[in-house]
Amino acid sequence: MTTLLMPKATAVWLVENTSLTFEQIADFCNLHPLEVKAIADGEAATGIKGFDPIMHGQLTREELDKANSDPNHRLKLSVSKVRLPEPPKRKGPRYTPLSRRQDRPNAILWLLRNHPELKDAQIMRLVGTTKSTIASIKERTHWQSSTLSPLDPVTLGLCSQMDLDFEVNRAAKDRPAVVEPAGQTLLKAEETTGANAARDENEDLDVSAVFAKLKQLKGPDEDE
Repeated sequence: MTTLLMPKATAVWLVENTSLTFEQIADFCNLHPLEVKAIADGEAATGIKGFDPIMHGQLTREELDKANSDPNHRLKLSVSKVRLPEPPKRKGPRYTPLSRRQDRPNAILWLLRNHPELKDAQIMRLVGTTKSTIASIKERTHWQSSTLSPLDPVTLGLCSQMDLDFEVNRAAKDRPAVVEPAGQTLLKAEETTGANAARDENEDLDVSAVFAKLKQLKGPDEDE
């Protein structure tokens, strides 16, 4: 919806350059008729320079002429045909309402305990804080350290669950993969079968040697 630019300055210009009634000017500029009367009497807006709405495309000359000839005619604001690009989103810490700012240290403590993988910049984006505040809470030098209690920033309304999940997933991707220590591994089939065969062969040799020894011992006894 198109809104009037500089309503008081526009009212000053209309008072000085037209014969419109106070009600017409007040209706167009969204002011009170008594305020327009004060402008005309020099009691208000004395230091404000008039703003020409025709030059700036907010009022047409035809519309102004209709209102000058008819005191009951209400001025209509011109709709600009030029579409201005939307201003870029401001990058920086999230704005936090005054009523919620006292809860930010508790939210920071909750994030540090439950999501230590988050970087300081991510915490700053989530709750709209500063790096020095995060450092003071980490080092327990914050002036409220003795009374802080970890509170979920989503529950406090400092950020949305979607924003928190996004930052946590991003931190998880940036974190290096954990390499598990190598444990015992299975031997190859050739190694196990070879070892078993050698052990069986040694056992056969040991049995044969035992029987040979027994025969030698029995031999002299039988001769006696």
